[in-house]
Amino acid sequence: MIHKVLLRQFSMGDEKLQKRQPIKSNDEILLKVYCCDHTYTTIRVPVGASVREVVGAVADKLGSAEDLLLVGLSSAGEKVIFKPNDVSVFSTLSINARLFACRRDQLDSLTPLPEQEGSSTGPLASFELMSSKDVAYHMTSYDWELFHCVHELELLYHTFGRQNLKKTTVNLDLFLRRFNEIQFWVITEMCLCSQLSKRVQLLKKFIKIAAHCKEYRNLNAFFAVIMGLSNPAVCRLSQTWEKLPSKFKRFYGEFENLMDPSRNHRAYRLTVAKLEPPIIPFMPLLIKDMTFTHEGNRTFIDYLVNFEKMVRSLVFNYWSFFLLSDKYSTQASKNQAEVRTYVRQFKVIDNQRTLSQLSHRLEPRRS
Repeated sequence: MIHKVLLRQFSMGDEKLQKRQPIKSNDEILLKVYCCDHTYTTIRVPVGASVREVVGAVADKLGSAEDLLLVGLSSAGEKVIFKPNDVSVFSTLSINARLFACRRDQLDSLTPLPEQEGSSTGPLASFELMSSKDVAYHMTSYDWELFHCVHELELLYHTFGRQNLKKTTVNLDLFLRRFNEIQFWVITEMCLCSQLSKRVQLLKKFIKIAAHCKEYRNLNAFFAVIMGLSNPAVCRLSQTWEKLPSKFKRFYGEFENLMDPSRNHRAYRLTVAKLEPPIIPFMPLLIKDMTFTHEGNRTFIDYLVNFEKMVRSLVFNYWSFFLLSDKYSTQASKNQAEVRTYVRQFKVIDNQRTLSQLSHRLEPRRS
């Protein structure tokens, strides 16, 4: 049986509008795997399939007896060659990346698909009319679905090396991917907004969205929005920032201070300590904490398992702090299909070079 949520979730499909369920390693997924000439074949494999199994299925479909490589190709043309024993590699792809199968001598001829370039139009008129609070609400609702699907063990597998353990971390991968998606959404919309006056309004809107995400205790989205605004392609838009009202500059400055990494992210940790659960945490920092615990403590002591490390690594108390509620409760308009659809189907440019070029076209460097 195919897990419906999986069928098109990596290509902005309608299934993203369904309520999500945790993805299991034996669920099946339809994968598009491209060839050098941009034709593709579709295969059905388990979520936990190894690269060897994926390549075998592709070879069978193509009727090929050649030794094929499975390659992740980003929108910037960067290539990742996957190892035969790697599992669930589709969930580790960057936002606009695609899977390609080719011979080793064809690697240099791989080029991104036109669709990998991402969005080419500025902010939708409908987005400009959406309430910042409603956007933040529906972002939080979707992010909570993603976060609630992540099992504690996926954090452990990620920390200890899922490829070493032959375990999948698909739900965690999707949640981490969402952070990048929100970040690039902010950068993309700012860099595609050609009118200065509208760009200033858009900047204000993103700062308000960040404020509402913080209010809703969605710290993952909050940090993603602020980091998007801190990206070089956005922060260099001096004409835009100069026209931002002082009140919003102050808000942004306060939000940036929460990202201060000094004293082991003390500002962030103090903020979290004051919040009532449930909270959607800043996942990259949670993973950093677990990695530090793992690398700073031995797994075995005198040939015995170091259970203190294991308990720390699982961070049961930390994790349960976020999952005390089965339902994320916020207050905003809840019957807005257009907003709900929009926040689940962001179209982004994830090529930093392209974003920088767009930024310089908007506001050329002052001589």
